[in-house]
Amino acid sequence: MDAITFTASKQQALPMKRLLGAFCLAGCTAALLIVGVSPACGATLSRSVDVKGAPSAVWSMIGPFCAIADWHPAIGSCTTDGKARPTRTLVTKDGMATFVELQTARSDAKHRYSYTFESSPVPVTGYTSTIQVVGKSRGVSTVTWSSAYSPNPGKEKDARETLSGIYESGLAEIKAKLAR
Repeated sequence: MDAITFTASKQQALPMKRLLGAFCLAGCTAALLIVGVSPACGATLSRSVDVKGAPSAVWSMIGPFCAIADWHPAIGSCTTDGKARPTRTLVTKDGMATFVELQTARSDAKHRYSYTFESSPVPVTGYTSTIQVVGKSRGVSTVTWSSAYSPNPGKEKDARETLSGIYESGLAEIKAKLAR
């Protein structure tokens, strides 16, 4: 295949670069939309807490997919469908919110699982999250709850504050339970 070479003066180069950049952006966006992927407008969030206990002991408390009802102060109930890739339904203690979450990955050996929102009152799309426990020092572990998501337009602050509140209250309760 023969290469195509464009020759331009310095004055013509900047508008040409802008034009090519615009075509590239438009083409990439169109390609993403055709295959059903939305353009990346994502955000990430990560919160961690150090807790008493070896990773295996901490994981035995928080690792089961529906154990979140035992350690998260806002969750009143958790039910799972029992499938190989389980879906859990969480209902808040006040009954005002329901989350349906699909477990997408799990490693008991690495003390972590990942999940996505199937439905949620949080104003986000494309939400994926991981909870993981790693050893920090003798008798101390770090629990990390992290996610990537796209906030709904105009709801960026609400999404971040809501998820931060969920993570921080859950991690604080894990720490409190393990301190007893």
